[in-house]
Amino acid sequence: MNDSLERLYATVLAARERDPSLSRTAKLFREGPAKMAKKLAEEAIEVGLESIQRDKTAMVLESADLLYHLAVIWAEAGIKPADVAAEIDRRERLYGIAEKLPKGAQHRVVIPIAARKGSARKQR
Repeated sequence: MNDSLERLYATVLAARERDPSLSRTAKLFREGPAKMAKKLAEEAIEVGLESIQRDKTAMVLESADLLYHLAVIWAEAGIKPADVAAEIDRRERLYGIAEKLPKGAQHRVVIPIAARKGSARKQR
């Protein structure tokens, strides 16, 4: 799935400069982060509602829409899929992949050993 997300993200980046009258993605970029966030939230709600209905086909379709809108908002914020993958890898090393971070752990700053030796850069 990571390859699919990378391709989707690259497509979103390429579409951001297209004519907004011809590209839904370019239109979202023109409308800005508030519209992007609204669309992302709508898709997340739709996935949740379809899960209540136990409609797997609809969940798959809505999940694809959710990932598209997530890729759009990532691109707007300058976040790459690899950035999110790195955070998932970090969490796996600390807590295991199967669970969400314990309460409060999302805001802890982890300073890699290499960064402790002179670099002020911190990694979350």
